[in-house]
Amino acid sequence: MLNETTINVMNALKLHGMAKGFELRLGNSKQAGLSHAEFTGMLVEDEKIYRENRRLQRLLAQARLRQQAAMEDIDYRHARGINRQIMAELAGSQWMQAHRTVIISGPTGIGKSYIACALGNHAARAGFTVQYFRAPRLFEQMMQSRGDGGHLKLLAKLSRVQVLVIDDLLMTPMTEEERRDFMEIVEDRYECSATVISSQCPMNKWHAGIGDDTIADAICDRLFHNAYRIELKGNSIRNTKKKADGSETDKDGNLKSGGDKS
Repeated sequence: MLNETTINVMNALKLHGMAKGFELRLGNSKQAGLSHAEFTGMLVEDEKIYRENRRLQRLLAQARLRQQAAMEDIDYRHARGINRQIMAELAGSQWMQAHRTVIISGPTGIGKSYIACALGNHAARAGFTVQYFRAPRLFEQMMQSRGDGGHLKLLAKLSRVQVLVIDDLLMTPMTEEERRDFMEIVEDRYECSATVISSQCPMNKWHAGIGDDTIADAICDRLFHNAYRIELKGNSIRNTKKKADGSETDKDGNLKSGGDKS
């Protein structure tokens, strides 16, 4: 009865991880030999792990990543020019702490979105807030926000995201409103937050795709300064292919469930 009351009190205090750990450990005979301090320490660790997992679930839900991608699942066997040294650096958190930009470019179907989402997933697991947008949808939201009076509010929200992932940038040349909005986003985030951008448009053509020379100069100067550049090349790997060992790859060249990870 006392134990049940203790569990109820823990839950009432929102110590759900501790309550679950307490209940599980009471039924484990191996815990009987622990001192009070050791047992309490384990309960505190249970609560810490529970809160970290809840935070991760919340961060991943808020990120709304397009794909369930992971850095460790990126396939290096396909010849598409991935620089392993750059990817090793991005597997850490220093680039996020240093508020650097990651630009991924390459032809369609080469795996740009997968890498962008993998970086977003990695950032969330490192405890950073993440938000994913396809560029066309982002600009649609920006346009709508002008009509309902929420334009400045949306810009402020984007500036607070610690790692912003913008996918499919410059699918078409920017309109005047789009480049002005994008300039504001880039300016707000420059040396303040990390940004990941993927684009089919080669980087040497971004200036023309953005349009206005003055705004394009300002955007490119801020984005390209101290940025990680991942320039992919090769043929599309979007179509599912049969591997020699009988396993299958997904549209980005990564093994489907049931196959070995790269």
